[in-house]
Amino acid sequence: MEKFESRGLIEALNVRVFGSGERVLVLSHGFGGDQSMWKDIVPYLVPDFKVIIFDMVFSGTVDPMHFDFDRYSDSLSAYAEDLLSILDELTVDKCVYIGHSVSGMVGCFASIKRPELFERLILLCASPRYLNDESYEGGFERGDLDGLFSAMKSNYSAWVSGFVPLLIGVDKPSLVKEFSRKMMNMKPEIALVVAKTIFKSDVRSILCDVKIPCSIIQTRNDMAVPLSVSYYMQSKLWGKKNSLHIVETDGHLPQLTASDTLARLLTQILARS
Repeated sequence: MEKFESRGLIEALNVRVFGSGERVLVLSHGFGGDQSMWKDIVPYLVPDFKVIIFDMVFSGTVDPMHFDFDRYSDSLSAYAEDLLSILDELTVDKCVYIGHSVSGMVGCFASIKRPELFERLILLCASPRYLNDESYEGGFERGDLDGLFSAMKSNYSAWVSGFVPLLIGVDKPSLVKEFSRKMMNMKPEIALVVAKTIFKSDVRSILCDVKIPCSIIQTRNDMAVPLSVSYYMQSKLWGKKNSLHIVETDGHLPQLTASDTLARLLTQILARS
């Protein structure tokens, strides 16, 4: 499949714009989700900002015909190209970008390529590497990931049932059901390829090239991203106006599990930046 034309991308990824403020916010979800992940956050933002949300190409709400296995399997840079195409098509000349999980690193790639487009990056439960090594705690051993990929391949539905409660991290069955439904909307073959791309990635080397001020937001206990990763990123990001904020909740999805707390924090960060 050829690279998207910008207008085709806008339609394919269900891009929507809310609010009419002068400052532009772009919200990008992570693996397994879709733009509805932000449904409890957007109302806090639209009174003062123009808010852009969209579905990542791997989302279950996007026609799977748009997922090019060759293009999206090698690295995260193709997702960054999609983001930049959306901004160009919407004639955005400056924005604050809020990226959850893998979308945090997507924003880093995009800001390196086109720094003039970004006022600030807000990296929510993001990680540049998920594998442990001798001097870095990413959260997973190689055997953990091999087991994860094997379980996804052999019985995707059963894997979702076991994985999502760990990802949610709090005792909220309704949220487990909601996010499980989003995960099940993904084609298993797409989910597996994306999971491998994310969990095998190591983009620590690009952090020093991110010149845009960054705000890192992390929960106190996240099975996918240890708190040490956030401190690592803060120390490696080049910008001198970076900040780290710990949300007093557990899990990898605070926009679902602690939406009020997260929304208040976001408005405080935006007010100061």
